[in-house]
Amino acid sequence: MPDRSAALAPAAAGLATTLTLAAMSLGYGVVQLDVTIVNTALNAIGGSLGGGVAELQWVVSAYTIAFAAFILTAGALGDRIGAKRIFMAGFALFTVASAACALAPDAVSLIVARCVQGLAAAILVPNSLALLRHAYADETARGRAVGIWAAGASLALTAGPFIGGALITLVGWRAIFLVNLPIGLAGLWLTFRYAGETTRHQSHELDLPGQLAAIAALGTLAGALIEGGALGWSHPFVVAGFVLSAGFAVLFVWREARAPRPMLPLALFGQRLFALSSLVGLLVNVAFYGLIFVLSLYFQQVNGLSAFQTGLAFVPMLGVVLPANLAAPRLAERIGAPATIALGAAITAAGCLATLGIDRDTSYPAICLQLIAMSGGLGLLVPPLTSTLLGSVEPQRAGIAAGVLNATRQTGSVLGVALFGSLVGSSAAFITGLHTALVISAAVLLAAGALIWIGASSQVRQ
Repeated sequence: MPDRSAALAPAAAGLATTLTLAAMSLGYGVVQLDVTIVNTALNAIGGSLGGGVAELQWVVSAYTIAFAAFILTAGALGDRIGAKRIFMAGFALFTVASAACALAPDAVSLIVARCVQGLAAAILVPNSLALLRHAYADETARGRAVGIWAAGASLALTAGPFIGGALITLVGWRAIFLVNLPIGLAGLWLTFRYAGETTRHQSHELDLPGQLAAIAALGTLAGALIEGGALGWSHPFVVAGFVLSAGFAVLFVWREARAPRPMLPLALFGQRLFALSSLVGLLVNVAFYGLIFVLSLYFQQVNGLSAFQTGLAFVPMLGVVLPANLAAPRLAERIGAPATIALGAAITAAGCLATLGIDRDTSYPAICLQLIAMSGGLGLLVPPLTSTLLGSVEPQRAGIAAGVLNATRQTGSVLGVALFGSLVGSSAAFITGLHTALVISAAVLLAAGALIWIGASSQVRQ
């Protein structure tokens, strides 16, 4: 008789791999959900806890600053201790921090809890990619798995405003954080039950001085950009913030160049595709996440839409993100990843430029197609961008490589929200600031597309 257990083994392994992908998608999805779901609640949070545009920028940026600053350490920690252990710890911390956000009695408490959420997000993202690389050994299968992983996250990203608007209308703004609790519990169980542990690399030590310098550089830069819009760019506090940020950035690079086990191995940037992918990730997030913040304020503060109506205004994005993410790996197989990334960036830039006619009395149908283009372009470029960077390094450095990509992307998010928020800080200058933000976004996106396409072509010719 045939060995039934042997026949069932491949099916069981396939199920475990699929459910590992589901757990990793939940981890990345909840991280991205909390990037945009808060934008819909800005008016409600401001009304409940007090504060102007600068305080609301801190509610958004506290999350992304911690995310960007800690993600490199989180990737190295996963490489050293095991990605599964670290991923589960991050999911648990994210769930607890979400509960703390929901219970926050004032703006300061909310900002602190958002920092802890960002720390947990930093743990989740690079280790989810490391676990995916461990689960999918075949490069083609891994590329498609990354496409699904990114699709779930992009769907959560664009669904955030709608889900947030519905929850705020039905329950209140605190519900946008409580929704993370069941997601966290499901992700923890799936990971514990089905994910395999990665190989530990004890040589990947933690770099505390580098970590502190990274936090200081990013935090002071974000603070200077945010407060610059409120206090003026020549204010001593703002000028000091920029000077300190530059000093800490230099200190960070100096430390990483001399550390025996750096959190950011600078030698990685000697690989052209790695360096280009990291830079493109930063530029794309400056544009997209900065615009999400500004458009949320536009819908609510300029057009007077409710939280639910603002969520509905972002719904058209939902229809294009998922198919774009799923189509991206196959398109990359046909025309190449760099060309696919460049195409996605160009589509998003075109959406930005087509929105330049927006004004205080612009009807929603007049900007609907532009929102679809912005989101569709992003959905097209993220999967090949991620796969390109992961493929440019050896497998044992997958965690740190994923960390670098996401650190640069989240740094872009911090800069985008801080810069674009400062441009629209006053009601009288809002539309002018929005137009400036759209032009900046289009410029950085086109630059990103050109960099990856031309740079990759030059590498092929060599």
